[in-house]
Amino acid sequence: MASKDRGVSEGRSARIARKTNETDISVSVAIDGTGRASMETGVGFFDHMLDQLARHSMSDIEVRAKGDLHIDDHHTVEDTGITLGQAFSKALGDRKGITRYASLDLAMDEALTRAAIDVSGRPFLVWNVTFPTEKIGNFDTELVREFFQAFSQHAGITLHVTNLAGANSHHIAETCFKAVARVLRTAMEIDPRAADRIPSTKGILV
Repeated sequence: MASKDRGVSEGRSARIARKTNETDISVSVAIDGTGRASMETGVGFFDHMLDQLARHSMSDIEVRAKGDLHIDDHHTVEDTGITLGQAFSKALGDRKGITRYASLDLAMDEALTRAAIDVSGRPFLVWNVTFPTEKIGNFDTELVREFFQAFSQHAGITLHVTNLAGANSHHIAETCFKAVARVLRTAMEIDPRAADRIPSTKGILV
């Protein structure tokens, strides 16, 4: 079965549904929210990270995902990244008035991660994060990158994530999600001095 993506948007919000032979995922996003999170992916640690993404981006996010977890978590995590990215892109619309750029160093105990973002319409991920362990509980740490690769590609954002310090894989992963959430929040905010303009000399973000 080929993937089927369906979506609607209203204001700076969107709903996307995506179904393949491997996953069945529905996502709703409201950018100008309060950080409300409702996650059901079947992958406990991933739900925890998505909660951080919602809370610290101040976007209301709901995810319902059913995937082939009897194989592993890969398809569920990656396809959630795809669908969530599509929802953010649709909610952003033509991106008129957004701040566009942001960067941040985020600390959590011994871990420190830097995130920088350009909500440009041009997808790119630069990932400089190494985990000291292959798993966090039953969760494969390599899937953190897979999520952000899928998310940045389908959200149409340039994203740089660099871990600067850390000894605990859970802390490193959490700083990645929190740092990305914070720069996403800042970059998506409307610039009151340029609320009616596309933030590009080209007049379009693509």
